[in-house]
Amino acid sequence: MRTSSPEPEGSDHQSTLNEFFPRHTTPPQSLRASISPPPSRARKTIRQSTSYSAGQNSRSAHQSGDATPSLAAVEAGEAQIRNHLEYFSSHISSSAKSSAPLSTRAFEDLYKRNQHRHGRHYVIHQHDHPVAGVHYDLRLQINESSSISWAIMYGLPGNSNSRRLNRNATETRVHNVWNHLIETASASTGSLLVWDTGEYEMLPCRENIEQVTDDELSGDSDGDSSPSSDLSDSEKLHAAFRNRKIRIRLHGARLPPGYTISIRLLTSENRHNQPAKPSRKRRRKVSTGSPLAQETPPTSDVDNDEEVPDSHPNSMDVNASALEREIAEQEDEEVRLTNTYPGATNSIGSIHQRRWYLSMDRYASGFCPLRVENRIRGGRRMWTRRREGERLLGFEPFFVMGRELERSVVTGRTADEVMTDEGVQGFVGRKGWRPVTE
Repeated sequence: MRTSSPEPEGSDHQSTLNEFFPRHTTPPQSLRASISPPPSRARKTIRQSTSYSAGQNSRSAHQSGDATPSLAAVEAGEAQIRNHLEYFSSHISSSAKSSAPLSTRAFEDLYKRNQHRHGRHYVIHQHDHPVAGVHYDLRLQINESSSISWAIMYGLPGNSNSRRLNRNATETRVHNVWNHLIETASASTGSLLVWDTGEYEMLPCRENIEQVTDDELSGDSDGDSSPSSDLSDSEKLHAAFRNRKIRIRLHGARLPPGYTISIRLLTSENRHNQPAKPSRKRRRKVSTGSPLAQETPPTSDVDNDEEVPDSHPNSMDVNASALEREIAEQEDEEVRLTNTYPGATNSIGSIHQRRWYLSMDRYASGFCPLRVENRIRGGRRMWTRRREGERLLGFEPFFVMGRELERSVVTGRTADEVMTDEGVQGFVGRKGWRPVTE
């Protein structure tokens, strides 16, 4: 993530980031490939750390020389361990750089304090998949053992005045919470690193909170007040998910203080049943010469004259449907019917491959629109950091720059360094990913 100059408020958090991030049972076949998006057909790739090819016995290929199972075997569910936290934190500790923003001890404590049914842990994984390419998986804990997940093609938006503030967020499988601890790589699934992790806070969802008038700009409230409630944040998440409107603040090691997002599901996307098993029949290729027309999502900060959903023809949801057809014969039926990996519980009613829209909630994140007289004549609506008394809210813009520049918050490694540490050779990633910087 690239950041601008340190903020006047919260300077300790920002200076740390500026220093670290430079500017500029046989398990189902689906688990032996990737976490999300849907896995691809097995390829004949060889890992440097073993002499097994992808076509050989997968359990043997994933086992290291001693009795300790490999990360890939544990991730795929091919090896069972009793203490996931101890296993993964030991691996992370041995790989962590001293300059990483989040220490291994803090990483462990964060996970431990959310090991209960009202836990509110979250993680954002950067996943460089060989077929789907680079994307970012947002996972939110929904109960003691499980988390709901979305795949976001370009990562989270960080510029309040971006012309592409919205992101497609494709609903994927319900994962085990211990998946939040994973940082690994393989030739068949690519690299997976912890881009950010922390705890979430649910905010009340209101329509068009950011459509404020000039007379309201002097107010001190950010609109987050709500009647007192005994519900936990995870219970509020369940309720908001059922209403298809989620407004959530992420308190992480990397994201700036107050960072808030809105996640919405259009009525047209609101399926109540898991998708049918894909047909084996291959479809004709559809020309991608022109972008696909999509409906503008009703996010809490939409300005109808300036924001459209991320409708790049190579977006995740387009690729995912093709991958679903490729693995039709191998997909485990129970996983498909429940949208849940073994060990997890779909208590929230998640439906596979529904397309949500994610956007920064600018007002709740500390921004306000410029007064009319301060805007360029005929120009688009602009947003600036908001003041509450002596406090300057909001943050300087940040941009998610992709696998070459982004680093893990717990180990300080790039995707290539994770690949090297895991002994991966011959990985060929998908080309063409570009960061959103406008």
